Amino acid sequence: MIRAAVPADVPVIHAMVRDLAEYEKALHEVRATEEHLREALFGERPAAYAHIAEDESGEPVGFALWFLNFSTWRGVHGIYLEDLYVRPEARGGGHGKALLRELARICVERGYERLEWSVLNWNTPSINFYKSLGARPQDEWTVHRLTDEALAELGRP
Repeated sequence: MIRAAVPADVPVIHAMVRDLAEYEKALHEVRATEEHLREALFGERPAAYAHIAEDESGEPVGFALWFLNFSTWRGVHGIYLEDLYVRPEARGGGHGKALLRELARICVERGYERLEWSVLNWNTPSINFYKSLGARPQDEWTVHRLTDEALAELGRP
């Protein structure tokens, strides 16, 4: 079952964010706290949304955290999937596909024309899974990012 996250899900989302970061060999980079997530998802001005995948007993086994982006070329919003994670013991049970199906349904229902995400180049199992759903890599684009000192330096008045 896939459902929209509620405030009581924040601790489990936070735990799975940390699990995902560990899988991606980047746990040391996680700074987000439960309070950060609570504010981002359920604060006065939510910046992101989340869906929870549950197993047959109602136990959360995965999540998708996403936000709206906008295409100037298409003139409409899209969804950017920041994180998709299914606990290892629940993989292969259709939870990841169900989460993506729900986001695709939201896109279709609201007239959004893109569902996008990034995947690490070494993550072959995920890449193969996404390709099996019809997703295609955007090889002609390279993601650029400013963080930490470089961001602070550029943002100084």
